[in-house]
Amino acid sequence: MDPVALTRALVDIDSTTGRESEAGRWLVEYLRGLGFSVTTQPVDDHRFNVLATLGTPRVVFSTHFDCVPPFFSSRVDGDRLYGRGSCDAKGILAAQIAAADLFRREGETRVGLLFVVGEERGSDGAKTANALASGCQFLIDGEPTESRLGLATRGMLRLKLRASGRAAHSCFPELGESAIDKLLDALVDLRSIELPDDPLLGRTHYTVGLIAGGVAPNVVSPAAEAEVMFRTVSDGAEIRRALRPLESRVQIEHLLEAAPVRMTTVPGFDAVVFPYTTDIPFLSAWGQPLLFGPGSIHVAHTADEFMSISELHSAVTSYGTIARHLLARLA
Repeated sequence: MDPVALTRALVDIDSTTGRESEAGRWLVEYLRGLGFSVTTQPVDDHRFNVLATLGTPRVVFSTHFDCVPPFFSSRVDGDRLYGRGSCDAKGILAAQIAAADLFRREGETRVGLLFVVGEERGSDGAKTANALASGCQFLIDGEPTESRLGLATRGMLRLKLRASGRAAHSCFPELGESAIDKLLDALVDLRSIELPDDPLLGRTHYTVGLIAGGVAPNVVSPAAEAEVMFRTVSDGAEIRRALRPLESRVQIEHLLEAAPVRMTTVPGFDAVVFPYTTDIPFLSAWGQPLLFGPGSIHVAHTADEFMSISELHSAVTSYGTIARHLLARLA
């Protein structure tokens, strides 16, 4: 099996989040053609997860096949395979299929494949997929880790800060109440709030990713809001408690949370902490998690997203090595 050709075939299908159905159908047919038993799991009216097995899987390779926009097709230049999803995560998916197919050829029926939708926007595929787990003991999740295993990943907490005010003509600001001023004051106060830290994962940090408010330049703003993304090292409840002083200025709405995760490793690989989150917190029923994948997160989501072809080939061997270690633990 050529993982480069497989990656290109997948990259050339637009599966930006919300548009995964064509890629899902392609995967179903391809995996059935290899001899896997394939189950699809609806996530909404159009999208579905894909589970490929040979028996009862005890070790499962998993990743997502949605991508961030905009879509652009594949091309090869030297050792680099460019295209949307080449790094995050269709090259990874191809390497996992190639590794699982080697086990299939050997008659090993305890290795399966789980491919999910929606990772890039809320992990709705992973949340749904948790119901499919049955007897699996190890989940090898694929994200671009530069071919290193994950010791741990940070969690994520998204909150929306809403401020309410009273509109007035800007000539008479004393007749109004500026929601934008309240929101800005709250965001300034946030800078001085002590956030949780952890000896392994470090200190919680955050980004104000979205901000909006007001109706016109000459109107005192009646409403304003900001979305804040925290990269967490502890339970999100600790952060929400720390933010209580802000509630005198703004309302705080909980949007999404993924817990930090500590993971299993195997010998022979570098293992590090990664600052991002993955689908792993939503796949807890699939057994002990591992995190590994070729490619760098620094090129994922960029206009020049690429996967090293040599690293892609090496990943097939690495996935096989990791799975063999885990299967040996089951013997």
